[in-house]
Amino acid sequence: MLPGAVVGWDLNAALGLAAALGIPAPAAAELLPIIEAVMVRKMNEQMER
Repeated sequence: MLPGAVVGWDLNAALGLAAALGIPAPAAAELLPIIEAVMVRKMNEQMER
Protein backbone atom coordinates (compact mmCIF):
# COMPACT_ATOMS: atom_id res chain seq x y z
CA MET A 1 0.00 0.00 0.00
CA LEU A 2 1.18 3.49 -0.82
CA PRO A 3 -0.03 6.56 1.02
CA GLY A 4 -3.51 7.11 -0.39
CA ALA A 5 -3.54 4.11 -2.74
CA VAL A 6 -3.75 0.33 -2.73
CA VAL A 7 -1.41 -1.31 -5.25
CA GLY A 8 -2.12 -4.98 -4.66
CA TRP A 9 -2.68 -7.88 -2.32
CA ASP A 10 -0.29 -10.24 -0.61
CA LEU A 11 -1.03 -13.11 -2.98
CA ASN A 12 0.97 -15.60 -0.90
CA ALA A 13 -1.37 -14.88 2.00
CA ALA A 14 -4.40 -15.10 -0.30
CA LEU A 15 -3.23 -18.47 -1.64
CA GLY A 16 -2.70 -19.68 1.93
CA LEU A 17 -6.21 -18.59 2.87
CA ALA A 18 -7.61 -20.33 -0.19
CA ALA A 19 -5.79 -23.53 0.79
CA ALA A 20 -7.15 -23.28 4.33
CA LEU A 21 -10.64 -22.96 2.87
CA GLY A 22 -10.13 -26.05 0.71
CA ILE A 23 -9.99 -24.20 -2.60
CA PRO A 24 -7.74 -26.05 -5.07
CA ALA A 25 -4.46 -24.20 -5.68
CA PRO A 26 -4.83 -24.14 -9.50
CA ALA A 27 -8.26 -22.53 -9.20
CA ALA A 28 -7.02 -19.96 -6.70
CA ALA A 29 -3.96 -19.17 -8.82
CA GLU A 30 -6.19 -18.64 -11.85
CA LEU A 31 -8.85 -16.53 -10.15
CA LEU A 32 -7.02 -14.47 -7.52
CA PRO A 33 -5.19 -12.11 -9.93
CA ILE A 34 -8.48 -11.28 -11.65
CA ILE A 35 -10.26 -10.70 -8.34
CA GLU A 36 -7.30 -8.67 -7.04
CA ALA A 37 -7.33 -6.31 -10.03
CA VAL A 38 -11.03 -5.53 -9.59
CA MET A 39 -10.78 -5.11 -5.83
CA VAL A 40 -7.73 -2.82 -6.03
CA ARG A 41 -9.46 -0.63 -8.62
CA LYS A 42 -12.65 -0.42 -6.55
CA MET A 43 -10.80 0.27 -3.30
CA ASN A 44 -8.86 3.10 -4.90
CA GLU A 45 -12.05 4.56 -6.38
CA GLN A 46 -13.64 4.56 -2.93
CA MET A 47 -10.59 6.15 -1.34
CA GLU A 48 -10.73 8.99 -3.90
CA ARG A 49 -14.23 9.95 -2.75
